[in-house]
Amino acid sequence: MESIGRAQALAWRMRQQLLDPIGDEPLERVVHRLGAVLSMDETLANLAIGVRRTSPQPGDLGAALEQGRLLQVFAFRGAMHLVSPKSGGALLSVRSASRQWELPSWREHYGLEPSDWTGFREAVRDALTDGPLTITELGTAVTRDRRFRHLRTVFDEGADTLIKPLSWQGDLSLGSLRDGKRTVQGLGDQADWAGVWDLEQAGPYVLAEYFRHYGPATVEQVETYFCEGLSAGRARVRRWLADLKDRLTAVDLAGQTRYALSEDIDDLATSRPSTAIRLLPGHDQWLMGPGTKDELVVPAPLRTLMTRKANAVIIGGVVGGTWSIHGEQVVVRTVASVPAHDFADEAARLSAVLGRSLAVEASRIEV
Repeated sequence: MESIGRAQALAWRMRQQLLDPIGDEPLERVVHRLGAVLSMDETLANLAIGVRRTSPQPGDLGAALEQGRLLQVFAFRGAMHLVSPKSGGALLSVRSASRQWELPSWREHYGLEPSDWTGFREAVRDALTDGPLTITELGTAVTRDRRFRHLRTVFDEGADTLIKPLSWQGDLSLGSLRDGKRTVQGLGDQADWAGVWDLEQAGPYVLAEYFRHYGPATVEQVETYFCEGLSAGRARVRRWLADLKDRLTAVDLAGQTRYALSEDIDDLATSRPSTAIRLLPGHDQWLMGPGTKDELVVPAPLRTLMTRKANAVIIGGVVGGTWSIHGEQVVVRTVASVPAHDFADEAARLSAVLGRSLAVEASRIEV
């Protein structure tokens, strides 16, 4: 079994995630590499993508969504995420695998049997043919059909949970706000939308992409990412892992067995450690991909801060502190074991993404 050093593995992963060196790829390619980007907070989503690009602009994310180069959907843990139109359908296929809308609790609450969903989904797609609608407007259109009239109150109250499986199955994506209300839109006119993939093609594909951008990874990390995050089911994920066995190579990383795509092993083994400093937003995929329990990335004393969405200072791929914006300053706080660093370049990167000039104030944090 090949032995891979911690610093080597992190440097390789930083390159895969466009963190060292910073990339010049368009937003949709950045998101494709990360799989999905949490977007409940648009500012954090903008930062997650912008810090990985050489020339970010404040309006880039809004333009990409408007042009259909990115889609906003419900994905991991039922939260809003950005995905690539070309590959996002693979993640949605895996998210749909558990068919949660067929559970007895769903059937009882919404009065929809599994056989009702074909007509319900068709009614939703028809309602969105002429453009985006608010959830209330969508409910008004859909409940004109007597089969779904009983759902009017659900839509009037927001229908957040009912909308999610429609997103998972590719019937709609989340649009912009209109007068403070979220809109949804059909996907029929999205030129790059590849649709929701066949599940047995999607599963091995998304697992391979995970190893390509988050490896070397343990089996436990893969199961957590796809089972707890996407509810794919452990038996299903283990079957997909078995399908990939001829493409994976086991490596020893700090005494732990992890796996990487065989085609990446030579590149991993020759990677030079990174000293790059990056200021990442809370719940960035750098942390969410391997999970905050992974001490390769998150030292144990800093784990609680990371799980609480603290913005992360990473040095050579390892979390070394936190940062926050106060007025016109980026306040960077690092642990005592981390040598003093100059954060001016990273503050300038944040300034470019946010469209405001930010100075740096550095201090120490005790954990």
